[in-house]
Amino acid sequence: MKKYLLLMMAWFAFSGMMADSKRVVSPDGNLGVSIACEQGVATYQVEYDGAMVIHPSALGLKTSIGDLTKGLSITGVRESKMVKSYQMTRTKASNSHFVANQLDVDFVNGEGVEFSVTFLVDNHNIAFRYTVPRQKDDNPKRAVVYSEASAFNFPHDTETFLCPQIGPETGWEHTKPSYEEEYEADAKMNKASKYGRGYTFPCLFKVPDRSIPLWQSFVPYLWVLVSETGVSSAYCGSHLSDYQQDRGYTVAYPDEGENGGFGSPYAAIALPGNTPWRTITVGRTLNPIVETTISYDVVEPQYMATEQYRPGRYTWSWLLWQDKSVNYDDQVRFIDLASAMGYEYCLVDNWWDKQIGRERMAELSQYAQQKGVSLMLWYNSNGFANDAPQTPRQCMNTAIAREREMKWLKSIGVKGIKVDFFGGDKQETMRLYEDILSDANRYGLQVIFHGCTLPRGWERMYPNYVGSEAVLASENLFFTQDHCDKEGFELTMHPFVRNAVASMDWGGVVMNRRMSKDNASRHYRRTGDVFEMATGITNQCSINCIAIQPNNLEELPQFEIDFLKQIPTTWDETCFIDGYPGRYVVMARRNGDNWYVAALNGTNKPITLPSLDLSPFFTSSDALRIYLDEAARKSKKTGDNLLPTPTMKPLKPNGKGMLKVTLQPMGGMIICK
Repeated sequence: MKKYLLLMMAWFAFSGMMADSKRVVSPDGNLGVSIACEQGVATYQVEYDGAMVIHPSALGLKTSIGDLTKGLSITGVRESKMVKSYQMTRTKASNSHFVANQLDVDFVNGEGVEFSVTFLVDNHNIAFRYTVPRQKDDNPKRAVVYSEASAFNFPHDTETFLCPQIGPETGWEHTKPSYEEEYEADAKMNKASKYGRGYTFPCLFKVPDRSIPLWQSFVPYLWVLVSETGVSSAYCGSHLSDYQQDRGYTVAYPDEGENGGFGSPYAAIALPGNTPWRTITVGRTLNPIVETTISYDVVEPQYMATEQYRPGRYTWSWLLWQDKSVNYDDQVRFIDLASAMGYEYCLVDNWWDKQIGRERMAELSQYAQQKGVSLMLWYNSNGFANDAPQTPRQCMNTAIAREREMKWLKSIGVKGIKVDFFGGDKQETMRLYEDILSDANRYGLQVIFHGCTLPRGWERMYPNYVGSEAVLASENLFFTQDHCDKEGFELTMHPFVRNAVASMDWGGVVMNRRMSKDNASRHYRRTGDVFEMATGITNQCSINCIAIQPNNLEELPQFEIDFLKQIPTTWDETCFIDGYPGRYVVMARRNGDNWYVAALNGTNKPITLPSLDLSPFFTSSDALRIYLDEAARKSKKTGDNLLPTPTMKPLKPNGKGMLKVTLQPMGGMIICK
């Protein structure tokens, strides 16, 4: 027996040498991260409420100063807490209070190169990043990070909701990658990505809960959203690799061919230096996914705003009238439209320098200001990374050009710019984003990016940043009927993925029934009017496109016009109520004292909500209105179903604040005071 005990003691001592494990849990104790170092390899794993969410997954970096993925040992651990409160005006919530437990784990490799990993864990979110210090004798003072081992090894049978990464020098005039591919819902992990290059952030996963007893008649799931935040000019953007059996997905850096082949696909950092934060949001429901603010919680402002930037709505001729509309007279019509609707902005798109001219643009801006409207102007981002011919070109790609252009923009009263066609996720391109934002702030200009990467915490980092496209957006409704057919799927997907982590300039609320200037030809809209109106609430961007057309003022019911006149774009609070990615979504947003409950049905079948609880948002004395797409009527001529019929009625929930409502196929709902 004594010999047996000695052997057991020796085995445990050996195991302690082989596997050194540390753990950090959320303030409520439900979300936990375990960090281990076994046989020189660092890993982490994630558990939530007794269920395994992420199996042991690799940690580490490969750098110019050493391989930090093997031969590792833990040299130190520090526990602390992060508590911070802050206010914002450009995202889903105006006030955030972040409380997380923090664990810093120090490592050293076999050659004596040191680094650390920081984990922050709140009740539903994990953020982690690497720090590489200066080494012995305060050197070196710089490093190149070649790759990152960070992995996300989900349990078997996890389902995915992912958007594929596309390669460089692709797309129209070699403008991709630009985060404009199609999401696929309910896919298997072992299905290869469409282009063999992995997936763009954010990535949503539906994870089976193996902690439930086998005798249960159902298999519950956990929802997990993976993304990154805090990417500035100091690093490159990244994405997820394709799935690898027993390893999962890994963080992948840009393709060498991005940005026209110019610039390194690696990250160059000064030491001490950090990587961006990798974020993981976990919940038994989709509430934590839709409501998360982790993208902003762990970053800080990079500079002070030069003025109080104004949120609002904008009109936009180009979506349906296209390039030929970028002339003086047509822009006057859309300025007048913005003024009639009480909107703050009008976006003048590409070719304005050729088709209007700079002198007349100054006149147009003066006219807009007299009507209470400010202009935003479109620009091509660069002169090299793509072959897009649209002008103005060569105005945003260098500091000298930006200084000249932005000074002129301020002099004529322009309040914002939309910069399009970027080259990928290289650090070189991230530097261009940051330079444009920083320079624009000096001249009081707000910035929207299109043909671009996912914004990563930028609403908090850069106070004049508005939002980005980085999504397969509304212009595709004009281009093909196929995208009109898919609009319901796409706009019920984005609250759970793309728009969950950052502001999204989708360019929506399309009230024409046909995708044309005459509203009588080309592709036709599948969605109801109230569906479109509700997207102004479910899609979040602080300067939001309301794609109303001049003809809509005469064609739409007055109750639709009245609602679109007062639709807000900034939110103090966001609450997810119900839904499923790519099928339907019901959510509530608060602007001041006013709640708006909005719902979209993106499917071809009715969806009944048997017990919609309105009591968290309204009192029994509130005089409520419900905007609802009711059943589609049939055409007397052809017998074909038409669009759902928009209605607006007074609403009185039952005494408990409950409501039963049916969402029509491709229909929507709005409830407000």
